[in-house]
Amino acid sequence: MRTTLKIVLPLIVSVASVSLLFAGYQVRNERRILRNDLARRAEILAESLQESVEHELGRGQERSLHRLVERYGQRQHLQGIAIYDTAAHLLALTPGLEPDLPLHPTAATKAMHDDKGAGEFLRPEETSAPQTSDAVPVHVYALPLHRDNEVAGALVLVHDTSYIEIQVSHTLRDALLDALVQTLLISALALLLVRWTFTGPLTRTFKWVRTLRTGQLNPPPALLQGEIMEQLHHEVTHLARDLHSARAAAETEARLRDSNASLWTAERLRVSLRDRLQDQPLFVVSNREPYMHVFDGKDKTMRMIVPASGVVTALEPLLLACNGTWVANGSGNADREMVDAHDRLRVPPDRPSYTLRRVWLSDEEDKGYYDGFSNEGLWPLCHIAHTRPIFRPEDWLQYQRINQRFADAVLQEMADVDSPILLAQDYHLALVPRMVKDVRPDARVAIFWHIPWPNAEVFGICPWQRELIEGLLGADLIGFHIQTHCNNFLETVDRALEALTEWDRFAVSRQGHVTRVRPYPISVAFPESPTPDTDPADINALRQELSNEMDIEAAHLGVGVDRVDYTKGIPERFRALERFFELNPGYRRRFTFVQIGAPSRTDIERYKNFLEEASSEAERINGRFQTSRWKPIVFRRKHHSHEEISRFYRAASLCMVTSLHDGMNLVAKEFVASREDERGVLILSTFAGAAHELTDALLVNPYDISQLARAIHRALEMPEREQTERMQRMRHIVREHNVYRWAAHLLSDLTEIRIEMAERAEV
Repeated sequence: MRTTLKIVLPLIVSVASVSLLFAGYQVRNERRILRNDLARRAEILAESLQESVEHELGRGQERSLHRLVERYGQRQHLQGIAIYDTAAHLLALTPGLEPDLPLHPTAATKAMHDDKGAGEFLRPEETSAPQTSDAVPVHVYALPLHRDNEVAGALVLVHDTSYIEIQVSHTLRDALLDALVQTLLISALALLLVRWTFTGPLTRTFKWVRTLRTGQLNPPPALLQGEIMEQLHHEVTHLARDLHSARAAAETEARLRDSNASLWTAERLRVSLRDRLQDQPLFVVSNREPYMHVFDGKDKTMRMIVPASGVVTALEPLLLACNGTWVANGSGNADREMVDAHDRLRVPPDRPSYTLRRVWLSDEEDKGYYDGFSNEGLWPLCHIAHTRPIFRPEDWLQYQRINQRFADAVLQEMADVDSPILLAQDYHLALVPRMVKDVRPDARVAIFWHIPWPNAEVFGICPWQRELIEGLLGADLIGFHIQTHCNNFLETVDRALEALTEWDRFAVSRQGHVTRVRPYPISVAFPESPTPDTDPADINALRQELSNEMDIEAAHLGVGVDRVDYTKGIPERFRALERFFELNPGYRRRFTFVQIGAPSRTDIERYKNFLEEASSEAERINGRFQTSRWKPIVFRRKHHSHEEISRFYRAASLCMVTSLHDGMNLVAKEFVASREDERGVLILSTFAGAAHELTDALLVNPYDISQLARAIHRALEMPEREQTERMQRMRHIVREHNVYRWAAHLLSDLTEIRIEMAERAEV
């Protein structure tokens, strides 16, 4: 209540002061209007009498003057009339008026002297009347009288002005009463509004924050809309999340110390990077941006989206830890609206921690650099997915130009930094390391290649393999997912270039520069806080909820999560399901496989055709087996959020990752990380990089449809105990080898390489 009064009391004083000032203005204005009205009436009456008085004055008829003043001296508020000669001698006077006249009527004297009308308001003490309670204020108006065009006297009208003060006092009383009522009403309304919109929400927020200090993560209170309250709610909510995250991180670190474990966490990564980088910013360059702004709908509403990308998931913790800069392609149609004059934007939106620098590409440039050379050339070449790579000279020219544009942007951002650190990403930017290193030899440069590197004979198909390898060797460190890809790269260097390949330490020495090649299996962030639905009953309820949403009846669900890409083995997966239902009719109407397929690169003809091919295959199989309330395959051809996908992960009896060739495939690790109930079976292609770590999955050859069908049956029939043992071992691997460890090891090796080189130079 005291807080409310402190807020409302200044408002009450302000309203009362304004009301009193307005009341004073009303009184003053009322007095002025009444006086002006009286003065005007006196002037009009005097002018109407002037001619008659002058006529009688010229005749010398004082008797007639007395009759005249007696006849006109009885009007409203008019106390009387007096007539003077030029010597100020009284010629005629209304009976009873004399006590109220001034001893020397100044107005009369002034009127005769100036030969024009004059008036004045007199208080009781300024008249000749005795100072009694009957004395009243008056208004005296005098008009000169003429005879033979000379001033011969003055006509004086005396009005009683006491009515003016009475009316003004009534106005003052009403104004003060209005001010009092207004102050009371406004104060009461302000008191209610302040309690409703300010102190009430603040009190709820205070109670919520107080419960957070006890370790309870309650949902934030609902606050009323409004700019200030929304900002306060926004900041306090993030403060609460930070507090909860800090407490969780502290508890995790405490458990790790007790168990002598060495788990990498976001906090540990942040501290490690700060120690190693010594407050130097980190620069990251990739084609994909971490935040995209788009215009939505016909009303062009702008919204921010986080692209579904393993690169974004892996790299953002690095930038958050060291206030770095991320250079990326501004691909959103509203991206230009959000940047400053230097194409920069601070992100994340809720807590700006690093800089996003956007690079702009035209549709023609994007088509040649991204759709053409990167995804019709390098992508099928590296994945060996039996899709012929297409290499066009014009695409290669665009690829070179755009790589140079990214390199120029990076060089601009690091211009004022000594010995900058750059982490380039993936096959889209293979030329950037050399371009940056040629200009800034003091820069520490690493590039991580997220897709497979094929054997030397396959990569030799590329007409510009030499230029690509030379671009990559501009880096001090090249990272792949697995050792096999490192071996393939070194073999390719052996065949394509004159360079010293040091197999004993996996490095390439060329023109005085050493490039190390290392495997860094990328991973995901492992959730440490359990989700609400880890109980088997909750999992069954979630499965039923999803079945109802899809309008099917199924006791078991399987899930696949992929971009609709010909390297993911989606048609092979569907044909294996068809074979499974042929061999195991008992699972019809009991098991449904949900394929979450995000359309990808649909501007490329091969991808457009593949989407239709996969859809047709699903429809054909459903046509064979489906009933009114069941179908074997649900193909969800749209983008899904992380939250939506997580629900399917937790509810599925099995997850299928049947890549024909994959660098790593984070879907396999995401599925394992989400299964806090330690149930579910992962069916994993041996051609995915994740198969080298997740050996407790059911490993399959995706080209072997019968083997894949048998794996589905084995997964559905697997005893819970075996499921638990396999899932526990896989979860331990994913937890220990999480994305924070990947980032820490990659950057740790990069900084160590530079330190060793600096020491050699000093020697």
